[in-house]
Amino acid sequence: MSTGALRAHLLAAGLAGTVATSREESLRSYRLFAAGDPRVTLGLVPAGGWGEAELLRLMAEKCGVSGDPAYRSGPDAIDPERTLRGLDAFAGRLAVAAARRAPVLFGTGHPHRLLGFYVALADALSAAGCDVLTPAQGRCVDITTRFGLRTYVLDYVRGVAFVREAGPSEGGREPGAHSHSALPVRAALESAAEAGGPLPALVVGDHGWVCGAGQLGIEAIGLADTDDPALFVGEAEGQVAVAVPLDDGVPSAYYRPLTRYVLNRACLSR
Repeated sequence: MSTGALRAHLLAAGLAGTVATSREESLRSYRLFAAGDPRVTLGLVPAGGWGEAELLRLMAEKCGVSGDPAYRSGPDAIDPERTLRGLDAFAGRLAVAAARRAPVLFGTGHPHRLLGFYVALADALSAAGCDVLTPAQGRCVDITTRFGLRTYVLDYVRGVAFVREAGPSEGGREPGAHSHSALPVRAALESAAEAGGPLPALVVGDHGWVCGAGQLGIEAIGLADTDDPALFVGEAEGQVAVAVPLDDGVPSAYYRPLTRYVLNRACLSR
């Protein structure tokens, strides 16, 4: 897929341009991040002090949201040029991992939306000789949610990690629960270390998977929406290698052109 065709798709699918994430949601996340709320920091411990004004300036620079503090409600926006640059950098990191046949860990907090995107990348890296890691499969992880403490199980589909509700999964439905937590990646890394390795040279994903790994000094790349400031703060401070701005809540089929683009840019198309 050409850059021009992908840019058109980003705008038509709502992945960039005007996105479904509202300005109110974005500003609420910046406020909570500034207050150190773990639901929004995603396992990242910022080195610097990030107030709401600083976060808004950063997100305007990284994503293309309006930098006007007086703009408080309505739709938010992502600059498709920033998304394209992010995808190119993302693909570059995948290409390096493939060339080195590096061990890679994939994980998502958006399994109902992004599982297929990551599965295709995991398949391609595996075919290139990378060890796609699956540590701690079946381990229970206790995560505090807005509904209280919930026990989830760490699971994998074709090399991509996510958490699901404890108990048997329901047939005919996509697996997994929406999660922002960094606890699953910490559990996976702890299990890999206890087993004597290998540890991932690269973690690919979103939410706590990226921030949690980056905070521990592991190279991490991922996707992030306008209400996910942690990944962009991590990128600005050097804990996150690449944060790609895009809407992370559109139907899963809309990410397929991104898959083709990234694999082609990384020279991993088959």
